[in-house]
Amino acid sequence: MKKKVVSALLCATMVATMFAGCGSKESDNNASTPDTSKADTSSEVSEPAEDTGKVLNIYCWNEEFKSRITAHYPDYKEVDATHGKIGDVDVVWNITPNDDNAYQNNLDATLLNQADAPADDKIDLFLVEADYALKYVDTDYTMPIKDLGITDDDLSKQYQYTKDIVTDSNGVLKGLSWQGCPGVLFYNRDAAKEVLGTDDPDKVQESVKDWDTYNDTAKKMKDAGYKMTASANDTYRVYSNNVTSKWVDGNKISIDDNIMKWVDDSKAQVDAGETGTCDLWSDDWSKGFYPQGKVFCYFGPAWLVNFSMAADTEGSIGYNGGWGAAQGPQGFFWGGTWICAAQGTDNANLVKDIMLKMTTDDDIMKDIVVDDDDFVNNSTVMNGMADGSIKVKDNKEYSSKILGGQNPLPMYCAGVETLDLSNLSSYDQGCNEEFQNAMKNYFEGKATKDEALDLFYKAVTEKYPELTY
Repeated sequence: MKKKVVSALLCATMVATMFAGCGSKESDNNASTPDTSKADTSSEVSEPAEDTGKVLNIYCWNEEFKSRITAHYPDYKEVDATHGKIGDVDVVWNITPNDDNAYQNNLDATLLNQADAPADDKIDLFLVEADYALKYVDTDYTMPIKDLGITDDDLSKQYQYTKDIVTDSNGVLKGLSWQGCPGVLFYNRDAAKEVLGTDDPDKVQESVKDWDTYNDTAKKMKDAGYKMTASANDTYRVYSNNVTSKWVDGNKISIDDNIMKWVDDSKAQVDAGETGTCDLWSDDWSKGFYPQGKVFCYFGPAWLVNFSMAADTEGSIGYNGGWGAAQGPQGFFWGGTWICAAQGTDNANLVKDIMLKMTTDDDIMKDIVVDDDDFVNNSTVMNGMADGSIKVKDNKEYSSKILGGQNPLPMYCAGVETLDLSNLSSYDQGCNEEFQNAMKNYFEGKATKDEALDLFYKAVTEKYPELTY
């Protein structure tokens, strides 16, 4: 019964958030991205009470944040795959994959019992993604950052969009991220040299500078034995981040024209054999990480090429420094991970220290870029490493081994300044996933376009019964 209550509560919160307009105080359908310059300042920043917890429980969906903590948080000592130590505090990692909404379901059920849970079982911090961040930040399950004693000055170097995403409908900041996620096009350098005659990023960009040119290049790649992308889903985020409307208007589902353009462009490429229909993260999708996979490009932020494209696996393109980065047809962002403090944590000071060190410490930020090829949420460090004024090991300028010695940071820095979050909604994860699932039937000839749309509407209204179309 309790699980049903928390699900209903969180769904109701999502509906309320929709009317609040992506965290804005405005209530009309054209409400803009939350503006933290209007944040609630009625209460001064206050230091949390002394920690009493002996266990720090962290909830997340994969190993990324754990790997960052293990490598960069100075007081962390790893015990095993799901346990660590910070001083006298035991760290327990509760990792539930995102598949079939399992992570959120597990998190929802546990948060409901937070107030009554034994001290050692309380969630202390948990992670959220952009696609569903508002579902949690617009509830009392998340602590305001100021209640942890973190000030605006502490966060002055962070990109505004990363704060907008986790600002609630009252203008209260409820989470922090160590990374920014502007996206680029990662291309296979050997394929570029073979088909385009060069792997120079500026010259490759000329071959993918807009969708018409990109589609022409896809034909050349096909003729040379390469797929342009492993899957039609590879380009989805580029189209969906350049929409002019939200997925849900009031409680009505709305499919933007640019998402339908993705459908038409993708169908043409699938029919021409220029891309496939495999799911992201599948074995077939991952074949292109290796030379024999014969894939020209993938779209994504820094975390994709480092964390998800087998860069540490001998024989992969990334392992051999064989990827390059170009801006691609349109700017976009994808994902990102935000750290939220759970209301009721008995380790608030430790959570505060983790947040400050992992999202604001200049030296740690620089180390994450150098060691992990990530793009971090610190404009001073990023701009300095982009223009070479901040040096790395042996007083050298930053370059990415995975990208063949290229420095992609100027590209990321330019992209992060153009991000427009005004069309985010609390329903994005479910709508995006179900739309791609439904269109796969159309791409593979198992359904007409209209039949695929019907499949989408059915699936998304089953997931969110309060929606109509």
